[in-house]
Amino acid sequence: MQNRIKDINIEQLNKELKGQRPEDIVKWALTLTDNRIVTTSFGVYSAVLLNTFHQLDSGIKVIWCDTGYNTPNTYRHALDLMNRLDLNVKKYVPLQSTAFTDVTLGIPEIDDPKHAEFTEIVKLEPFRRALAEHQPKLWFTNIRVRQTEYRSSKDILSFSKDGILKVSPFYYWSDEELDEYLEAHQLPKNESYFDPTKALSNRECGIHLQ
Repeated sequence: MQNRIKDINIEQLNKELKGQRPEDIVKWALTLTDNRIVTTSFGVYSAVLLNTFHQLDSGIKVIWCDTGYNTPNTYRHALDLMNRLDLNVKKYVPLQSTAFTDVTLGIPEIDDPKHAEFTEIVKLEPFRRALAEHQPKLWFTNIRVRQTEYRSSKDILSFSKDGILKVSPFYYWSDEELDEYLEAHQLPKNESYFDPTKALSNRECGIHLQ
């Protein structure tokens, strides 16, 4: 399949895509390249995006950077969705064990200078490793407007620092709309999700700054 990403007018396309259904946005994006991934943290509304791909592109590589610090419920949620949706998960974990990180760093507070080192070890290095291995041209994400100040500055389509086209088909959806989707499709919601690299819901962990 010919790579059409370099030819797109991202500003114009964002205007055209804003009123379209997420499913139609995904279908359009799938025509751009075969070299694509979707990322997940198995967070609160992870089932929405993953179910969309279960229906439209079931073999897509699902990149999960598991920090080792997820809640037990998040691990149960991940296993449930992997089995329920038959996900093609590519899991990346830190190069050092959680026990070693606990001894050397612990989980630093967000205003502690060591927090950046912690985030690098458990989240950013595994993610860069995933990108280096798969070299995607297209990256589907579940970021939405109003989640963080940074994410509100983006749109359905944006480019990563490395020139990967990021597609966020549910970008303009509200929590209420996502809840309705979960109910309609009888999918679970991960109510207890917590990411220690973000600590606060309105902070970035750093992956989407890459």
